[in-house]
Amino acid sequence: MRPYETMVIFDTSVDEAAVNGVLDRALAALKAKDGNPGRVERWGKRTFAYEVDHKREGYYVLIELTSEPPAVADMERVFVLADEVIRHKVIRLPEKVAGRRAAMAASGQSAPTPPPLVQEVVVEKEDDGEA
Repeated sequence: MRPYETMVIFDTSVDEAAVNGVLDRALAALKAKDGNPGRVERWGKRTFAYEVDHKREGYYVLIELTSEPPAVADMERVFVLADEVIRHKVIRLPEKVAGRRAAMAASGQSAPTPPPLVQEVVVEKEDDGEA
Protein backbone atom coordinates (compact mmCIF):
# COMPACT_ATOMS: atom_id res chain seq x y z
CA MET A 1 0.00 0.00 0.00
CA ARG A 2 1.27 3.44 -0.95
CA PRO A 3 0.47 6.75 0.76
CA TYR A 4 -1.32 9.42 -1.30
CA GLU A 5 -2.78 12.86 -0.78
CA THR A 6 -5.65 14.18 -2.90
CA MET A 7 -6.81 17.79 -3.18
CA VAL A 8 -10.26 18.28 -4.68
CA ILE A 9 -11.78 21.67 -5.52
CA PHE A 10 -15.57 21.73 -5.79
CA ASP A 11 -17.80 24.34 -7.40
CA THR A 12 -19.23 26.64 -4.73
CA SER A 13 -22.59 26.92 -6.52
CA VAL A 14 -23.51 23.30 -5.66
CA ASP A 15 -25.00 22.40 -2.30
CA GLU A 16 -23.30 20.47 0.52
CA ALA A 17 -25.26 17.29 -0.26
CA ALA A 18 -23.82 17.16 -3.78
CA VAL A 19 -20.27 17.58 -2.44
CA ASN A 20 -20.86 14.81 0.11
CA GLY A 21 -22.32 12.58 -2.61
CA VAL A 22 -19.23 12.90 -4.81
CA LEU A 23 -16.90 12.32 -1.85
CA ASP A 24 -18.91 9.26 -0.78
CA ARG A 25 -18.80 7.80 -4.31
CA ALA A 26 -15.05 8.42 -4.59
CA LEU A 27 -14.28 6.88 -1.19
CA ALA A 28 -16.55 3.91 -1.94
CA ALA A 29 -14.65 3.31 -5.20
CA LEU A 30 -11.41 3.44 -3.20
CA LYS A 31 -12.66 1.02 -0.53
CA ALA A 32 -13.99 -1.39 -3.18
CA LYS A 33 -10.40 -2.13 -4.20
CA ASP A 34 -9.08 -2.38 -0.61
CA GLY A 35 -7.95 1.23 -0.37
CA ASN A 36 -7.82 2.85 3.04
CA PRO A 37 -9.15 6.42 3.15
CA GLY A 38 -7.58 8.25 6.03
CA ARG A 39 -8.28 11.77 7.14
CA VAL A 40 -10.68 13.96 5.14
CA GLU A 41 -10.14 17.66 5.82
CA ARG A 42 -12.71 20.16 4.59
CA TRP A 43 -10.89 23.43 4.15
CA GLY A 44 -14.00 25.28 3.05
CA LYS A 45 -14.49 28.09 0.56
CA ARG A 46 -11.32 29.79 -0.71
CA THR A 47 -10.68 32.45 -3.34
CA PHE A 48 -8.56 31.47 -6.35
CA ALA A 49 -5.45 33.40 -7.33
CA TYR A 50 -6.85 33.48 -10.87
CA GLU A 51 -10.07 32.45 -12.59
CA VAL A 52 -10.57 28.72 -13.14
CA ASP A 53 -13.39 27.76 -15.53
CA HIS A 54 -14.80 31.30 -15.16
CA LYS A 55 -15.08 30.88 -11.37
CA ARG A 56 -13.36 32.91 -8.66
CA GLU A 57 -13.71 30.59 -5.64
CA GLY A 58 -13.93 26.94 -4.81
CA TYR A 59 -14.64 24.55 -1.92
CA TYR A 60 -11.43 22.70 -1.01
CA VAL A 61 -11.23 19.15 0.39
CA LEU A 62 -7.98 17.33 1.27
CA ILE A 63 -8.00 13.52 1.48
CA GLU A 64 -5.14 11.44 2.89
CA LEU A 65 -5.22 7.78 1.89
CA THR A 66 -3.20 4.59 1.48
CA SER A 67 -3.88 2.37 -1.48
CA GLU A 68 -2.57 0.59 -4.53
CA PRO A 69 -2.51 2.46 -7.87
CA PRO A 70 -5.59 0.77 -9.44
CA ALA A 71 -7.79 1.88 -6.52
CA VAL A 72 -6.52 5.45 -6.82
CA ALA A 73 -7.31 5.38 -10.56
CA ASP A 74 -10.92 4.39 -9.78
CA MET A 75 -11.26 7.20 -7.22
CA GLU A 76 -9.77 9.66 -9.69
CA ARG A 77 -12.25 8.54 -12.35
CA VAL A 78 -15.13 9.55 -10.06
CA PHE A 79 -13.64 13.05 -9.73
CA VAL A 80 -13.12 13.36 -13.51
CA LEU A 81 -16.74 12.42 -14.25
CA ALA A 82 -18.32 14.59 -11.52
CA ASP A 83 -19.62 17.93 -12.78
CA GLU A 84 -19.29 19.37 -9.26
CA VAL A 85 -15.48 19.06 -9.31
CA ILE A 86 -13.53 21.98 -10.78
CA ARG A 87 -10.06 20.48 -10.31
CA HIS A 88 -8.38 17.62 -8.47
CA LYS A 89 -4.81 16.45 -7.96
CA VAL A 90 -3.50 13.16 -6.57
CA ILE A 91 0.05 13.10 -5.22
CA ARG A 92 1.96 10.06 -4.04
CA LEU A 93 3.70 10.93 -0.79
CA PRO A 94 7.30 9.84 -0.22
CA GLU A 95 7.59 7.08 2.39
CA LYS A 96 9.68 9.36 4.63
CA VAL A 97 6.95 12.02 4.78
CA ALA A 98 4.14 9.48 5.23
CA GLY A 99 6.02 7.70 8.03
CA ARG A 100 6.61 10.96 9.85
CA ARG A 101 2.93 11.89 9.64
CA ALA A 102 1.84 8.46 10.87
CA ALA A 103 4.22 8.64 13.84
CA MET A 104 2.94 12.10 14.77
CA ALA A 105 -0.66 10.96 14.52
CA ALA A 106 0.04 7.90 16.69
CA SER A 107 1.68 10.02 19.39
CA GLY A 108 -1.20 12.51 19.37
CA GLN A 109 0.89 15.44 18.13
CA SER A 110 -0.38 17.83 15.53
CA ALA A 111 1.60 18.81 12.46
CA PRO A 112 4.07 21.65 13.04
CA THR A 113 2.87 25.03 11.90
CA PRO A 114 4.88 26.59 9.11
CA PRO A 115 6.70 29.87 9.81
CA PRO A 116 4.92 33.05 8.75
CA LEU A 117 5.52 34.17 5.18
CA VAL A 118 6.26 37.72 6.23
CA GLN A 119 8.36 38.53 9.26
CA GLU A 120 8.06 41.80 11.10
CA VAL A 121 11.18 43.96 11.00
CA VAL A 122 11.59 46.76 13.53
CA VAL A 123 13.96 49.57 12.60
CA GLU A 124 14.88 52.10 15.26
CA LYS A 125 15.62 55.62 14.18
CA GLU A 126 18.97 56.94 15.33
CA ASP A 127 19.03 60.14 17.32
CA ASP A 128 21.27 62.78 15.66
CA GLY A 129 21.60 64.71 18.86
CA GLU A 130 19.93 67.75 17.30
CA ALA A 131 16.93 69.09 19.11
